[in-house]
Amino acid sequence: MAVEVFINFDGNCREAVTFYAEVFGLEVPKMMTFGDAPPSPDHPVDETTRNLVMYACMPIMGSNTMFSDCFPGSPFVAGNNITVTISSSDVEELKTYFNRMKKAGKVGMELQETFWSKCYGSIVDQFGIHWQFSHDSGDMNLI
Repeated sequence: MAVEVFINFDGNCREAVTFYAEVFGLEVPKMMTFGDAPPSPDHPVDETTRNLVMYACMPIMGSNTMFSDCFPGSPFVAGNNITVTISSSDVEELKTYFNRMKKAGKVGMELQETFWSKCYGSIVDQFGIHWQFSHDSGDMNLI
């Protein structure tokens, strides 16, 4: 299990990830775009959105740091664009922590299977901190 950081950007994620890779002497990682996701009538993707980064991950100083552009229409607030991520290969452990935290928080997405994770959910806790809970399959690059 790991506690990791997830940083959201306002359309300039690709530029930021490339910069951080240069700073830390790393290869620029593969980046999944919103256009790579299976189509959904609930979240249509226009040409501009198709090329925005949905997910990228880099191991910085021993910790995975994840990155994404905000989906258009989702609010971006500089300073509030960092999310704490709990990753575990134990689904029951994720459920336990998620259910404890949701009692006093606001669920953004109930734990569920997604196309990128066997078990994923998100919560904003009573202190305003954004948390993501995600099954760790052992392959953080996913793409």
